[in-house]
Amino acid sequence: MAIQPTFLLIADIGGYTRFMKFHRASLAHAQEIVAQLLEAVIDATEADLKLAKLEGDAAFFYLSFPRGEEPSLAFVAEQAAAIYRAFHARASDLKVNTFCVCDGCQQAGNLKIKLVGHFGEAAVQKVKNLTELAGVDVILVHRMLKNDVPIPEYMLMTEPVHQRIDSRMRERAQNHPLELDDIGKTDTYYVDLERYVGEVPPSPRLSMAQRIARHARLAVRTLPEFLGLRQACVGFRNVPDAPPAPVH
Repeated sequence: MAIQPTFLLIADIGGYTRFMKFHRASLAHAQEIVAQLLEAVIDATEADLKLAKLEGDAAFFYLSFPRGEEPSLAFVAEQAAAIYRAFHARASDLKVNTFCVCDGCQQAGNLKIKLVGHFGEAAVQKVKNLTELAGVDVILVHRMLKNDVPIPEYMLMTEPVHQRIDSRMRERAQNHPLELDDIGKTDTYYVDLERYVGEVPPSPRLSMAQRIARHARLAVRTLPEFLGLRQACVGFRNVPDAPPAPVH
């Protein structure tokens, strides 16, 4: 395992627990919606970041740099904006173009996206087609998910990220020290993504035929859970080197 300077980013769907309703149809549809939202987030990161893994309602990304080279994280500001736009464009599309009246489908537009980022070191190991990241900095970025940032959608970053990001985002960031379990006081900064990115245009309404076809595909994909033939489960996020914690 090579230990390299690495930028770590977690995109976390906020409001997930309140969103999930524990009866078969709504739970199955909610999981399908979360999967589509995560797909939109992943598609928005393909140019700059690598996906390490999915963690329930979150996607964990990384980008490693050669040792001895001072990395630039100027791309992070636009990457955060791209994730925010892609997430809300997909959420709007799911809300506007559904025929389903279950809680999961009706509340898709109420979900939020939160980003936490850290720059440090990580050991990256490939096991077949899987990527495993390890190290104290990997633990730290996961610990950052548990915070008291006073807004629902944000980019929360540590000092090493704050120093290296684009100046426009850096100037808008507010200092917000955190006391992280097993790590202690950590200087972090957050940016209000809604104010930084601006309004995302609402998705256009599809034709009646397109909406019917989409609803039929959703019904087919989630039929096994609805009939009890396949277990619909609430995901769990595994924090490296720490006990598993339920997703939010």
